Amino acid sequence: MTLSEDGFGGYLALLLAGTLATQVWRWIGVAVGSRLDVGGEPFQWVRAVATALVAGMVTRMIAFPAGALAAVPLGTRLAAFAGGLALYVLFRRSLAAGVLGGALLLALAAQAMR
Repeated sequence: MTLSEDGFGGYLALLLAGTLATQVWRWIGVAVGSRLDVGGEPFQWVRAVATALVAGMVTRMIAFPAGALAAVPLGTRLAAFAGGLALYVLFRRSLAAGVLGGALLLALAAQAMR
């Protein structure tokens, strides 16, 4: 049985085409990224926009919850937010620690209410 008969050749061609298409951009990113100043204004702007987007999303989830989150009382959502904010400050303004910690606190509180 050949590669084309069992269909494996098609998957191999797809994998090869996908790899070649993405690897070019990765190498270009490595070449360009090594010359960028992480402390420069463009990166500060991107970080500010990302932080604003997360803040807007969290505010919307607290004030106007949808789906299963709507069943969680406002006080519980606010407590999880406060816990996430505390973790954000404790971990030296780590956005990931604040968001993940707040989400974990919210999940634990929602599970405890069941």
